[in-house]
Amino acid sequence: MENVTVRPGGNRGWLLRLVIAFSCAQGAVSMARPAVSYRALALGADERAIGVIAGVYALLPLFAAVPLGRRTDHGRCAPLLPVGVVLIAGGCALSGTADSLTAMAAWSGVMGLGHLSFVIGAQSIVARQSAPHEQDRNFGHFTIGASLGQLVGPIAAGALIGGPDMAGTSALALLVAGGVAAVSFVSLWRIEHRTPPTSRTGQGERVPVHRILRTRGVPAGIFISLAVLSATDILTAYLPVVGEHRGIAPSAIGLLLSLRAAATIACRLVMTPMLRLLGRAALLTATCLPAALLCAAIALPVPVWGLAVMLAALGFCLGVGQPLSMTTVVQAAPDDARSTALALRLTGNRLGQVAAPAAAGLIAGVAGVAAPFVMLGALLLIASGLGLRQGRTAAGTAAAGSPARTGTAPELEERRTGHGRP
Repeated sequence: MENVTVRPGGNRGWLLRLVIAFSCAQGAVSMARPAVSYRALALGADERAIGVIAGVYALLPLFAAVPLGRRTDHGRCAPLLPVGVVLIAGGCALSGTADSLTAMAAWSGVMGLGHLSFVIGAQSIVARQSAPHEQDRNFGHFTIGASLGQLVGPIAAGALIGGPDMAGTSALALLVAGGVAAVSFVSLWRIEHRTPPTSRTGQGERVPVHRILRTRGVPAGIFISLAVLSATDILTAYLPVVGEHRGIAPSAIGLLLSLRAAATIACRLVMTPMLRLLGRAALLTATCLPAALLCAAIALPVPVWGLAVMLAALGFCLGVGQPLSMTTVVQAAPDDARSTALALRLTGNRLGQVAAPAAAGLIAGVAGVAAPFVMLGALLLIASGLGLRQGRTAAGTAAAGSPARTGTAPELEERRTGHGRP
């Protein structure tokens, strides 16, 4: 069926299909990553080898992020989605059949490259097909897919992995994860529409990366995203260690992590009214600041019920940072480099996924297992300050009478594309 030329802000059936596909892709990755660690342990890996395999997942895609963003800026976004699904499914399945740690690391890198390809393509579609005043809402709904995958994936992996045959059950979990990724294909139809030429990126000279990184708003968006993702990753990695030290059962830790993910989903479902009430910059500050305090409070010897309350509140606060940082980067970047800017944001995320756990490990070795949560509190405190600064900058720009790129009114789309109201 022929695609219909549409303007941003039309029918949102494409967004629902994209959320479903992203849920399956993210669920497969969230299921596969712990399964990879368990299978590697069964093959004789030590803690250092596990770290290398996890690092390959995060580091290998770094070399492809900017080229993929460049390609998407000057072409279609949708082809990256099936490519990403194939790489995720293949990486999962082949990790399940690998019989050496070198092969495990290689297929883990393929899985990471597939996830990166899918996310760059998907985020670029949301940015391109959403009017400026819809981007916060649409990115919020889009990231619900990630939260659903992060909620279900680890639970599914835990249900499959266990018993005396750790190698066999972890291999089964990886094969199932590959099948879950392949389910994404059922939703990858008519997601990308043809948009008017004035809203498509041009084929002109490429914007240098250093110019994108110097654009006001882009570094702040990248850092906020890095801080929030680092908090989520380190919380997932170190909460079991905290539980071990405090005598909390692994099943209770799993429920606490699921509670965190569920609270993040709840936040993104109600993000639109919160944005209407506070605005983007104030909402970023109002969520990153309490998240910083809550992260630091995890270091306190509170009972399990207190930890549950803190993690529910923390999950709610952390739900804001990722989607709003996407909008911040998209609206601050030059029009013909938005996908590249999103790729740079993902590059910052991957660097954070490597550097933050390494730093947390060093801090934990010196100051104790609760110390990484204090480090996360400091990162989120800086992020809240950047959110406040963004709000002051936007207010100053508006007061000076210049059209701020970070506004949310429909008139911004008319100024950008030249379309007037009928």
